[in-house]
Amino acid sequence: MRLFVGLEIPSAVRTNFAALMTDLRALDTESSAKKPSWTRPENLHVTLKFIGNVAPDKFDGIRAALAGVRSEWSVELRFGGLGFFPDAKRPRFVWAGIAASQNLGAIAADIDRGVAEFGAPNEQRAFTPHLTLARCQHGAISSRLRTTIQKDAARDFGELRTNEFHLIESKLKSSGAEYTTLQSFVFCGGGLTAHE
Repeated sequence: MRLFVGLEIPSAVRTNFAALMTDLRALDTESSAKKPSWTRPENLHVTLKFIGNVAPDKFDGIRAALAGVRSEWSVELRFGGLGFFPDAKRPRFVWAGIAASQNLGAIAADIDRGVAEFGAPNEQRAFTPHLTLARCQHGAISSRLRTTIQKDAARDFGELRTNEFHLIESKLKSSGAEYTTLQSFVFCGGGLTAHE
């Protein structure tokens, strides 16, 4: 099975992104070679760790490792801003930014360490939370779409406060990825935040 660990985003935030992507898709009328592949709104999530393909005999160990992840505080995220990776000239992805409480990076690092012994490679880059909104074929994107996204660079989409993350299975189908939440893990009791 193909697994990752992520945070679910609130329905109001998901609705805001769905409206944005509908508007951007409608703007993109140039050649089909330059049309991005947009993420389905129901598949939007904040990835904390992509684990990859897992043999059945590793599954219980991964679940046990995830159950041991703890934080003193719940996490807070604000979704806002749009951009390109690696840059606007030849983008491979269109992303939405996330400002997160400091403990989210520590939680992601604990998850990374916990699943490493079950074959998941350690992350080599610093954890940077984001949502992938679209993938661009061959780094190509229409000039109209690029300009619109750059104008919306500071747009706000809402916020999330949570004390749980999820182990999710990703099945790749011809219609796109299909996600199923296998288990949820509470990492903080009482719903405390760093501001309380």
